Amino acid sequence: MIFDWVNSVSIITAFTVTTLVFVAFCWLGTFASRPLVKSLAKRQPGLNETVGDFLQYFGVIYGLLVGLLAVAAYQNLSDVDKTVGNEAASLGALYRDVGVYPEPLRSELQGQIRDYTRFVIEEAWPLQQKGTVPEGAVTRVAKIYEQLAAFEPQSKSQEALHQEALQQFNTFFQYRRQRLQSVTEIIPPVLWYTVLVGALVNMMLIWLFDLRLGIHLLLGGFLSFFLATMITLILLLDQPFRGAVSISPDAFALVYDQLMKN
Repeated sequence: MIFDWVNSVSIITAFTVTTLVFVAFCWLGTFASRPLVKSLAKRQPGLNETVGDFLQYFGVIYGLLVGLLAVAAYQNLSDVDKTVGNEAASLGALYRDVGVYPEPLRSELQGQIRDYTRFVIEEAWPLQQKGTVPEGAVTRVAKIYEQLAAFEPQSKSQEALHQEALQQFNTFFQYRRQRLQSVTEIIPPVLWYTVLVGALVNMMLIWLFDLRLGIHLLLGGFLSFFLATMITLILLLDQPFRGAVSISPDAFALVYDQLMKN
């Protein structure tokens, strides 16, 4: 994707580069279009009023699109963050539940859960930050389930605890699948094309104003600067596990340090 560079730089750099590109493009277009605009203004009295009205109507529609995308991107980031927290919490609860199993099954299960947690923190997360779905945990999760499913309770209390552990495993597995699905989910390219075309139309409307050069550059600069900040914000929020604004494995690290670390 052409915007992937945003995920490899700091927040300040991302905003600075994007705003400079947008403002520079707007100003270049302003200089280049001035002869044509002067000619149109002579043939079309009230050009500024006409362009202003059209810019106002178009701005409402375009603003709704960009605003909704920003809200959707933030909501997705928040939802994925909750999913990660829930997965870590359910994993901690599963570790606690298997702690009542008889030996040697208890030590084996807790060791496997610790191993899975360390894998998520140390190996899976760096892959997610590159936009890659980690696959190394599949066998680890399958082995935990196989041992849980093979256990035969010897009493009513063991049966109740075993059912609780199985339910906790299913909860953990559900949140894990949601996290993995979120690694590659992005805003569809067709929406990005619409956003960029809309930004271009906004600038072209600004170019059509017949104003003194200083005022023209100032107004165009403000508009293009704000457009750039909104688009950069959406880019930074779009992929929850990538870039400077990304979800960290702190929830897993906290569970590991408080419950599993020997």
